[in-house]
Amino acid sequence: MGQLVVHVEEALMAFGWKLYGDGKTPPLGEAVAPDERLSWPRTVGIGAQHVVAMFGATFVFPIIMGLDANLAIMMSGVATIVFLLIVKNRVPSYLGTSAAFVGGVAAIRTNGGDSSDVVGAILVAGVVLALVGLLIHFAGLGLVNKVLPPAVTGAVVMLIGFNLAPVAASTYWPQDQWVALATMTFVIVASLALRGFLARIAILLGLVFGYLLSVLLDATAGPITSVLPTGPDPVEHDRINFDSVSQADWFGFPDFTGPSFSLNFSLLVLPAVIALVAENVGHVKAVAEMTKRDLDPVMGRAVFADGVGTVIATSVGGSPTTTYAENIGVMAATRVYSTAAYYVAAIVAILLGLVPKFGALINIVPGGVLGGITVVLYGMIGLLGAKIWKENRVDFANPINLVPLAAGIIIGIGPVRLQITDNFSLEGIALGSIVAVAGWHLARALAPADMKAALTREGTSLDSASTLGHTHDQFGGADPSSVDEVGRPGVPHNRGEGTLNR
Repeated sequence: MGQLVVHVEEALMAFGWKLYGDGKTPPLGEAVAPDERLSWPRTVGIGAQHVVAMFGATFVFPIIMGLDANLAIMMSGVATIVFLLIVKNRVPSYLGTSAAFVGGVAAIRTNGGDSSDVVGAILVAGVVLALVGLLIHFAGLGLVNKVLPPAVTGAVVMLIGFNLAPVAASTYWPQDQWVALATMTFVIVASLALRGFLARIAILLGLVFGYLLSVLLDATAGPITSVLPTGPDPVEHDRINFDSVSQADWFGFPDFTGPSFSLNFSLLVLPAVIALVAENVGHVKAVAEMTKRDLDPVMGRAVFADGVGTVIATSVGGSPTTTYAENIGVMAATRVYSTAAYYVAAIVAILLGLVPKFGALINIVPGGVLGGITVVLYGMIGLLGAKIWKENRVDFANPINLVPLAAGIIIGIGPVRLQITDNFSLEGIALGSIVAVAGWHLARALAPADMKAALTREGTSLDSASTLGHTHDQFGGADPSSVDEVGRPGVPHNRGEGTLNR
């Protein structure tokens, strides 16, 4: 009981942010620390930037997974507050919707699962992630690195992304191929033509572009005939229908969904935990580098907090959560690392979740628009696996890496199915991840000494782990994990494993 009181007191003390200087934007070479804040009007402004930064992926991914986007936004705010409390405000970060589960969710729905099955399976994964956080906290990160070396982590991330290709190709793109093509082209151009913060939200801008283009085409070209997810035959339909928006209330609670649990469905999403561990560790390292603070002691807390956030969000039907690199990018650009801004962002997200009309506006995003966005997002998720390999110098001339990971990736992308009993099977991401992890360790155990020795020349940490749950932060802008000695973004560091430049 006494320890609980101490932890509560520490959490409450963390709310005592010190005013930075005169409360104005820090001069060049200076930064606002996590336990400091600007004046409240400026803090609210920074918080609003964080809302915009996380917004695109946080509501796009729930739509793709068939979950309530409004509820996802609201629960992202709740999860962020829980995260900040668990890490005692030492790690400024926002928890938005994770993309790591999209492939597993698609598999669940393909096998007849509904939204309650989806959130139940993800809730189980959240519990596992929280347990991994506890393991890191008490045993250290080294144990996780041994079980999930970069070669394996990269393979799992890659097969998660590329497994989704059929979803983009058969579900979204055919609904309106020309709007999909235009949206995809806009995202590509925006990611290169724009700079800084605008480049970081290229996906959000692409979604707005596709949305408006669909409205314009409905008004000028009329309905379109295409295949919808609801049926196998082409039907005539408007690209976008605002009936649900006009019928929705201005204020109210989003629709909650209780979880249901299935071992089969849980196994389909558990591989995402591997990606989330790599993602969380990479983000905490990036924040530590920017703030010039040793955050290794709270690394386990951060992973645990992410798991707890996912459990809380999915327990009512929300989406899985993860730390967001877009928001880390905002910190790098503004040099304001105050956790006060994140509480503001979280409160704004919760309030947005209480506006059903806003949620209805989100939920009618045309399928063609999602087609243009998903071909970019899914491909980037897969390529981020290759990025993990590159940054850690994984050697594919070594059969330990080449053979088992090749098998795991093809099984995941296939997807290949292994029917174990009449009622239980493994396939796709789940089976591919098992083969990648178990196969790599088996190959390492059986390999001759020279092949094992070659592994030591590879990068063996998760420090440079790639981001996954919000892949569009890769579009331009300063690298949030690359800051110079005074906190200015965009100056790459040499960490002894090659220069990183996300």
